[in-house]
Amino acid sequence: MSRLLIPALMLAVFATGAQAQDGRYGPGPGGPGPDDNTHYGWADVLRVDPVYGVSRVETPRQECYDQPVVRQESGGSSTAGTILGAVVGGVLGNTVGKGDGRKAATVAGAVAGGAVGNGLSRRGDRTYESTETRCRDVSTVSEQRRIAGYDVEYRYRGEVYVSRLNYDPGERLRVRVSVSPAD
Repeated sequence: MSRLLIPALMLAVFATGAQAQDGRYGPGPGGPGPDDNTHYGWADVLRVDPVYGVSRVETPRQECYDQPVVRQESGGSSTAGTILGAVVGGVLGNTVGKGDGRKAATVAGAVAGGAVGNGLSRRGDRTYESTETRCRDVSTVSEQRRIAGYDVEYRYRGEVYVSRLNYDPGERLRVRVSVSPAD
């Protein structure tokens, strides 16, 4: 029977050692366990002061404005009017003139007809004013205040502490308490 008792005791010792290494009974290879002098508690919040930071914000936008412009609209081609006037004037001059004066009358009629035709074709030209909308891209740079964190004053077991947090904790703050020798 004692032969069976010794192996059973050895098995119990090894099993207890394996349980101790999985972290349930003390620190193991994974880090500290619950008995490493650390615990959690609640502190009363005495004051919360927001801490502001400034950030630059660039806002692109389009700026549009109306600009007056002068436009010219052509009623037709002045070259075509000049040629047509010269042909008509030349024909009329040719019918009016007699003998050697006919050539001179044809040339004079062509010149006069060309001038009249040019003037008539330009008479259809119009000049008017209108507006065009022009746009350009601009950026507005502004500075915005934003909350960067909170300075929190709290009391734990009669002692007052101050910490900067990135959130407003409310009336109570959960704290981690760790005790170690002062050496």
